[in-house]
Amino acid sequence: MDSGLNITTDPSCKQKPPLAIDIILKLDLFGIILYSVLTFMAVVSMLIFIEECIYIYKKVPANKKSVIIWVTGAAPVIGTMSCLGMWIPRATMFTDMISGCYFAIVVFKFLIMMLEELGGDEAFLKRAGKHTLKISTGPCCCCCPCLPRAAITRRSLFLLKLGSFQFALLKIAFTILSIVLSTNGTFDLADLSIRGAAIWINPFVGILTIIALWPVAILFMHLRIALRTLKIIPKYAMYQLVLVLSQLQTAIINILALNGTIACAPPFSPAARGYMMSQQLLILEMFIITLVTRLLYRREYDPLPEEEDVNENTKMITMSQSA
Repeated sequence: MDSGLNITTDPSCKQKPPLAIDIILKLDLFGIILYSVLTFMAVVSMLIFIEECIYIYKKVPANKKSVIIWVTGAAPVIGTMSCLGMWIPRATMFTDMISGCYFAIVVFKFLIMMLEELGGDEAFLKRAGKHTLKISTGPCCCCCPCLPRAAITRRSLFLLKLGSFQFALLKIAFTILSIVLSTNGTFDLADLSIRGAAIWINPFVGILTIIALWPVAILFMHLRIALRTLKIIPKYAMYQLVLVLSQLQTAIINILALNGTIACAPPFSPAARGYMMSQQLLILEMFIITLVTRLLYRREYDPLPEEEDVNENTKMITMSQSA
């Protein structure tokens, strides 16, 4: 019975990810075509982003230039980092960290972009001061519809900004800490023991992510009607899609690889192969999102019309007269 359990394992399945030169030397015809096409997609995505930056710099008002460039750069930057991780597997952890830091800043910038599309903080407080914010939204409180609505004040606006800004700041801090710990052998994504740093840092960063997404969702639910002419709903959908693909999809594939669900394919170990599959998928997905994002953001930015001052009494009088 014991002889049936003796399974020979390729030594490369337990080694570190291969070097870039090892990948190049072992590429077959299909691998050459695949790597060439994906690299071409990553390069085109970055060229599209550079062209879009030039357009935004020339055509967009000064108060919106920076935030729009940050937001539109999410897909091209993640695609480029994924391409580097595909060619240099041993750098995958670092390329993923750079992509994560960039997107953490994008979360905050998207909230600022919605405010700037409305005219800035003062315009937002002027137009929305008589309304309230629905805080029972995802990803934190979508299951709590009984929560009271919050008044729109300078304090509540500051808290919304702080909720997203903390992620941009702390994500970078924890990334630097992870890199420092990895040089000491303390931080390893494959080490899920209680003594490993990854089992403590990654869940905490996940909590920070959920907290940061909540203010963006609150503000979007309040402004989606006012900004509908600026295509804010498809923009928000693309922002959410980048989040799901770059964070959730990558995490799921990496977990499957660490659990042994993804088989070894020399010279790639199961974990390295999982990372490789994740990088290749991201390049294709970010290329498509880059094309869609260009259609959404490459336009003339005219100011929004003033909000019509119609109160409930006027509506009721009009309805009673028409009846």
